[in-house]
Amino acid sequence: MKLGLHVPNFTWPDGPSKLGSDLASLAKTVDEAGFDRLSVMDHFFQISMIGPPEHEMLEAYTTLGFLAAMTTRVKLLTLVTGVVYRQPGLLAKAVTTLDVLSSGRAMLGIGAAWNAEEASGLGLFFPPTAERFERLEEALQICLQMWSDSDAAFEGRHYRLERTLNSPQALSKPHPPILIGGSGEKKTLLLVAKYAQACNLFVSADLSQKLDVLRAHCDAVGRDYNEIEKTVGFRFNVGEQGERVEETIDEIGRLADQGFDVVHGSVLSENLSRQVEILGEQVLPAVAGL
Repeated sequence: MKLGLHVPNFTWPDGPSKLGSDLASLAKTVDEAGFDRLSVMDHFFQISMIGPPEHEMLEAYTTLGFLAAMTTRVKLLTLVTGVVYRQPGLLAKAVTTLDVLSSGRAMLGIGAAWNAEEASGLGLFFPPTAERFERLEEALQICLQMWSDSDAAFEGRHYRLERTLNSPQALSKPHPPILIGGSGEKKTLLLVAKYAQACNLFVSADLSQKLDVLRAHCDAVGRDYNEIEKTVGFRFNVGEQGERVEETIDEIGRLADQGFDVVHGSVLSENLSRQVEILGEQVLPAVAGL
């Protein structure tokens, strides 16, 4: 079992003036502790599950570029990019840039987007759900074409690119791993089977059922189910002094028993760095062999 740290909250005790240095320190702690990946949300307003929309939120790809400079080994991604927030050609270029500048540590986390409030607030394009999923599939096709030897035109229903040139190419081979976030059985998990190297499910979902659906989609499209990394969102709660370490290890163990390979966990605590240290010192070693 691998662990990832997910950072969904930037309302930190020392405020925006110290956010850069605090985030740099956290990133170095995560990198040195042995976490497999470090992720941020692709939101512009804070989401209701975390706090009010007025709370601090950083733009995802600018933040990932900063994190790349502060780390040397941890993988970097969004959980997950809202497909309609960026044109697919630009998104492929951004992830490629992150991959090159991080020496091959980028992943593309992507989904259909859901936060209409922030989209309307900032005047962003936000079509109906069915169209967002159509655009998600085309965006995946465009990214894969841009990460190939072809720079041919792309002609889809929603996107038209005259030349899919991408120079320099990504260092990750054959391309930065694609993770699709979401638990939708008819569309999202089918797209995982067709295009992705990883899925990300919500821990509140019926996880066993979702994995069974993904396996069925893999069978239908001729994909090896075991090729796909199964990841799950999680809330790390080891206690302020580590009093819940054993419970956390047991919770992660149950997810491993269900077939998950990676836990993407967030920590909602003012003492974030200390929580990450406890995870690195006590939880990571205990779950590494699961």
